[in-house]
Amino acid sequence: MRIDNFSFGRIEVDGERYERDVVIDRGRLKMRKKKPSKAFRAEFDHTPLSVEEKIPWKCRRLVIGTGEQGSLPVMPAVYEEAKRRGVEVVAVPTAEAIRLLARSDPSTNAVLHITC
Repeated sequence: MRIDNFSFGRIEVDGERYERDVVIDRGRLKMRKKKPSKAFRAEFDHTPLSVEEKIPWKCRRLVIGTGEQGSLPVMPAVYEEAKRRGVEVVAVPTAEAIRLLARSDPSTNAVLHITC
């Protein structure tokens, strides 16, 4: 999987342009379904990443792209669940997350936020 381009509000993966957050799960691209996390929006002033979402846990490392400015909140329960499952979590601004993914092996999954 090749991520060619990222800018605020869009990402290009394998030549296809997406204007929504994406999830990479064992080499497959999916759209992030953040509706389960919307219940926490008021608490964070933004829809955070929560364990209520379908996070791609079947990996050794999960890279979370926190947006252009790194503003996506990641709820503490995400880190707790990762620890329980033995998954290393790396949460960094999305541009940096993309660089990490380019150097990662196939056992790395990702959640990439494309705004903020």
